[in-house]
Amino acid sequence: MKTTIATISLIMLLASVKCIAQSNEPWTAKQLIEPADLAKTINNPKATQPHIFCIGPGAMIKNSIDIGPGKDKASLDKFKQELSQLPKDANIVIYCGCCPFDHCPNIRPAFTLLNEMKFTNHKLLDIPHNIKVDWKDHNYPVQNRRPALLF
Repeated sequence: MKTTIATISLIMLLASVKCIAQSNEPWTAKQLIEPADLAKTINNPKATQPHIFCIGPGAMIKNSIDIGPGKDKASLDKFKQELSQLPKDANIVIYCGCCPFDHCPNIRPAFTLLNEMKFTNHKLLDIPHNIKVDWKDHNYPVQNRRPALLF
């Protein structure tokens, strides 16, 4: 009985720690978008397409704009310039995918910038592992790459 109570207490403690950690993020749970949902939108020519920004090492998702790593000031300046051309209610999705979501150095500065600039319809692509596992391995739409010229 004591073991059961201790186990339940530990589970409750871990759950509350996770909730506290999540509340320290610059986004809410409603501001996360699942890869399958974004892929469905991209693949639907009748859907209103979001402005998709890669704030990581390289744009892989179809129609995304490569900003560069969100941890770098130059990349954030470039992102701010791109955002300044959009209305505050623009449908925006950002992603990185360089590493596991909870360790990513790029998503927090970029999402914080969106908040500071008072955007109202921005989302973060929920990539718990990396862009290969959570996007490419599911055959979700990727950028068209031109073949290298052979001379």
